[in-house]
Amino acid sequence: MSVAVCPFRCSLRQCSDRHSTGRSLALQAHVLSFCALIALLLLSAVPANAEWVAVEKDYPLPGIQILYVEPDTLRREGSLVTLWQLIDFKWMQGSARGPTRFLSTKTHKQFNCAEKRLRLLAFTEFSHSMGTGISANGYVDKDNWLPIERESINQALWEVACGKE
Repeated sequence: MSVAVCPFRCSLRQCSDRHSTGRSLALQAHVLSFCALIALLLLSAVPANAEWVAVEKDYPLPGIQILYVEPDTLRREGSLVTLWQLIDFKWMQGSARGPTRFLSTKTHKQFNCAEKRLRLLAFTEFSHSMGTGISANGYVDKDNWLPIERESINQALWEVACGKE
């Protein structure tokens, strides 16, 4: 019995050039099916990139920046909810004389839904839009809880995280 296996490749043409019997073609079909199955398993094991979703809410400075959240990052533990936000600015931010200039920021925030307050867990500025380019981490005081100000970005995020009241 002749067995045709193409090392490191899943090519029906290459194998069929060497062996043209009916049995080897059937085996080649099985090898191709196996390769396709392996490729499918490998592709499905790669996590999908999460999508940033724009928050459609009137908040200060409309037209200057766009506020996004990443719904897949929303985590709830009792009345505490964490999420990631991204702010994409229309033009460069920061002082021309300062150490960094940035076009977008990513912030990890935690909301206390019951007490209507929040704290920053992480903050990063990026040199390009949508959280790309050179990054610079900002200082965060994780112990400092802040009230949610009315008609602010944090109010819009609180509504996403905790639901409207």
